Amino acid sequence: MRNFLLCGVAALLLGCGDSAPFSVLSGQPQIDSKTGLVKRNFDQAQIKRGESVYAANCVGCHGPNGEATPDWRKPGPDGKYPPPPLDSTAHAWHHSTEVLKKTILKGTPPDIGSMPAWEGKLTEQQVDDVIVWIKSLWSDEIYDIWYKNFEGK
Repeated sequence: MRNFLLCGVAALLLGCGDSAPFSVLSGQPQIDSKTGLVKRNFDQAQIKRGESVYAANCVGCHGPNGEATPDWRKPGPDGKYPPPPLDSTAHAWHHSTEVLKKTILKGTPPDIGSMPAWEGKLTEQQVDDVIVWIKSLWSDEIYDIWYKNFEGK
């Protein structure tokens, strides 16, 4: 009887013939059947936490919505580049989650930029939350390209 109940619960969880739950369990991305783009499975509470951490620590350089300054591609008089936008308009989405996390924790190389290291100032959870908030700024198309080229490999 117990095995029968376990099989019944498993069938309910996996669904009859629906491959989406299997894809979630197997680590494969879910694809939106209407757009053909990778679906985001973000935790809204994590996005809110990330937004709060960003507002307290990052907004002064990267702007209120991650838009930064228009001249972010032009080095300043010191030869360093200004903080780039974090939304879909710059290159943040050209980096894996691992690289984004390393950049936040270690900062930018001092000869390239002025981003400070946040290691020891922010917890790993706070860094993870900020990264999810940043990804939430990206358009669906950019997120899809990012996932397929940098994260899903």
